[in-house]
Amino acid sequence: MNKLALVTGASRGLGKDMALNLAKKGLDIIFTYNSKADEAEEVAQEIVKLGQKSAFLQLSVDHQDGFEEFFGNLQKVLNEKFEGRKIDFLINNAGIGLPTVLGETEEKTFDTLMNIHLKSPYFLTQKMLTYMNDGGGIVNIGTGLTRFSMVGYSVYAGLKAAITTITKYWALELGKRQIRVNTVAPGAIETDFGGGAVRDNEQINRHISESTALGRVGLPEDIGSVVAFLCTDDSKWINGQRIEVSGGVNL
Repeated sequence: MNKLALVTGASRGLGKDMALNLAKKGLDIIFTYNSKADEAEEVAQEIVKLGQKSAFLQLSVDHQDGFEEFFGNLQKVLNEKFEGRKIDFLINNAGIGLPTVLGETEEKTFDTLMNIHLKSPYFLTQKMLTYMNDGGGIVNIGTGLTRFSMVGYSVYAGLKAAITTITKYWALELGKRQIRVNTVAPGAIETDFGGGAVRDNEQINRHISESTALGRVGLPEDIGSVVAFLCTDDSKWINGQRIEVSGGVNL
């Protein structure tokens, strides 16, 4: 029987590429979307074309109020579409980028980023453990910005640093269940993240390309295959690690 992965925030961007690469590895996919059900439907159809089962559920990670409803819907989908199976791999991907310059950052912005990038992944994962099989894995999505700095991302990077540290603790705590936990840390990627600055601002794109050993900015397809690799037996001895996927930026 195929393994089953759940990817948060996979209706577009990096999450979409993760879901498709996981499907190419022979995994069935459940994924979440925030607001655009039409985009989620398109991704689900692409997964089916790859020969895998797929389902999608709405989930807002800027607060935790909807978690109880989400897990109720998840159990229903597992029973109706996946023969009552459990999740083998959880990918905590959903996220946004908001500017936070010291002296200009509002508390509301800080709280939104904290909910999305730290509190929700923590409590979503904690609840998900009862829906997961032993012997699977968790992949948290971090950022290259925990190794190098860019003005305006202090809160985002600080929260990603926290989840990267938590990754190691989860790997230790879940070892008894043979659940591996790792962080994948993308560099700058051409998506609509942060208003699409890396993709759409020629000056930023050129600067990052010139600062990267491989001479370009990242693309979504550079990340999904690494996440998919961590959800296969080929990575069975990788645990508690931060894997940066950045083309060698700011070496």
